[in-house]
Amino acid sequence: MSSATTYALGAVALVLIVLIVIAAIRWGRDDAAVRNDGYGSARNETVHSVLEQNGSILLGRPDAKKTIDVFEDPLCPGCGSLERIYGQEIAQKIDEGALAVRYRLVNFLDARSRSKDYSTRAVAANQCVAEAGAGPVYSKFHTELFTTKRPSEGGADLSNEELAAIAGDAGAAESVRQCIATGAKVDSARSSAMAQTAALGEALGGSAATPAVFDGATKIDTNDENWVVSLTK
Repeated sequence: MSSATTYALGAVALVLIVLIVIAAIRWGRDDAAVRNDGYGSARNETVHSVLEQNGSILLGRPDAKKTIDVFEDPLCPGCGSLERIYGQEIAQKIDEGALAVRYRLVNFLDARSRSKDYSTRAVAANQCVAEAGAGPVYSKFHTELFTTKRPSEGGADLSNEELAAIAGDAGAAESVRQCIATGAKVDSARSSAMAQTAALGEALGGSAATPAVFDGATKIDTNDENWVVSLTK
């Protein structure tokens, strides 16, 4: 066997090993234990949701000690894993006033949805619910949308009417459900989500990838299972 062939086979083997390791890490993350399992979404009535001018959604108590930025796409599997594993732990810290979260929702996975605009419409739905100001309602809606109700990439997604029904189940008022069902914020959500995508790309040095969590300008390693605890010490 020639040296060139040997090196080629070695390179292929190395690539396969890397892929296996990556797959193992991903499977390990999917199987990771849920933190604070049983707590649920934020429930403290002093927790408010605020729809900011740039389309970001701030969830927390007015006296929260620290605010982090979380970039997510509503269709993103990794974002679903982040919320499933750490969402309840984050919710408790929000209720305690140790943490507030600024959700900066993006839509670069629109093309991976059957409707070709699911991410944008889900961002709009989040904005409709957040604008009403009821923190526990928004927290429950956001949790459901990113965990049990999150569509699969390439599969069937949710209509505006279905998104409105999920909001209703979370406790949203009729006016909020109508905001979602009629797509009242879809155009503005598309613009804000694209701007958030650009901001994420800049923060990550040119490649926008979700989920991404920042404490100020510092990107948090969410593979560290204690990252929420470390942020709120």
